[in-house]
Amino acid sequence: MEIMLLAVVSPEIRCEWHLDDWQVALVSTMVFFGFMVCGVLSGYVSDRYGRWKVVFGGFVWSAYFSLLTSFAPSYGWFIFLRSMVGCGVAGVSQGFVLKTEFIPAKHRAYLLPLATVFWMLGSMLIIILGMLVVPSLGWRWMIRISVAPSIILIFLFRFIPESARYNVSAGNIPAAVETLTKISKMNRSSLPPGRLVETSAEQRGSWRILLSSSFRTTSLLLWFSWFVASFSYYGSVLSSSELLEKNLLCVKDADREHQVKHHLEDGLCYCIAFANSDYQTLLISSLGEVALVPLNICLLNVFGRRRTMTVLQLLAAILFMLINICTTMFGFTVLLFLLRSLVSMNFNVVYIYTAEVYPTVARSLGMGFCTSFSRIGGMIAPFIAQVLMSQSVILALSPFAVACVICGLGNFLLPIETKGRALLQNN
Repeated sequence: MEIMLLAVVSPEIRCEWHLDDWQVALVSTMVFFGFMVCGVLSGYVSDRYGRWKVVFGGFVWSAYFSLLTSFAPSYGWFIFLRSMVGCGVAGVSQGFVLKTEFIPAKHRAYLLPLATVFWMLGSMLIIILGMLVVPSLGWRWMIRISVAPSIILIFLFRFIPESARYNVSAGNIPAAVETLTKISKMNRSSLPPGRLVETSAEQRGSWRILLSSSFRTTSLLLWFSWFVASFSYYGSVLSSSELLEKNLLCVKDADREHQVKHHLEDGLCYCIAFANSDYQTLLISSLGEVALVPLNICLLNVFGRRRTMTVLQLLAAILFMLINICTTMFGFTVLLFLLRSLVSMNFNVVYIYTAEVYPTVARSLGMGFCTSFSRIGGMIAPFIAQVLMSQSVILALSPFAVACVICGLGNFLLPIETKGRALLQNN
């Protein structure tokens, strides 16, 4: 929800505070800066003290500061508070690790891609709120209402257990057995014979595992893959918002709203609010994030994780360049729909691969390092999509395409395939 919220709010705060392009881009960058700073920290704390505590704390933190953002009296306060939201979101991302550690190997390729559905629902909620709330009540009330799902989820955390794998790695065998016993009763089955074996506690949360001979190449390639996954995903979201806001589309059947182009001579501090047709285009493109989930599941089960990431990145590179061709408004919407599908699918597969490839004693730290590198890509993306776009559309889209090609080749070189492999408990 966070970046889609910024994509919708950007035209509004530009109008209210008379912002330059670089100031609008800095808003998104500061969110990613907060995420980057807290990403590794949340991973370390998660491996040392538990996944549940970090995810719960992340939700409380992000909801609190997101609510405060709606009362921001100035641009400076706005970017500071959104950076604090980014810190909280870093903790929330550890929820993917918590979920992965409960799912058996044979079901991971089917269940983990479904996370994209809920990601899409969050994006759609923001767009719908933008359509209904912003014109009448303003962007501040839209942010306040958007915090409601986080507040509700905070009260539902009592039903989410701590990871049994973490408890074993921490030496808390009784807690792990208690969790597994509850799960077996819910499934009307019994625990398999045998006993849980404790992992040496001193290894937990050690960065040396990530750069050991077993994982060094994987870690380096994954860090770049996460950088590009974030760079391309948020680049696609912010580029679509920027193309619509500034009316930079090359469409043959443009309506009256999209025939008024923004030119450099208009000045940097201009004010063009979203029209209803812009919200509708964003809404349709957001559906693209789940439209190809069945295809993603099929690719993961047939080709594995590495080849799937390679194919998705190369196809995304092609779509980034096709966005600039002259077509109809319907054609632009279809291209944007497909692009959002590909970059979203790739982001999801990168999450899955990272959670599967590292051992339990360093899984959250590995995820934390990866998400921090991804936010560097997210910090750069706004300045490409929101600043360079005013100079040249093709010049702004080219870096995303080139990065996807290089990353696709790097993904092909990953030394470990995790398809059908059980999660490692230690190094």
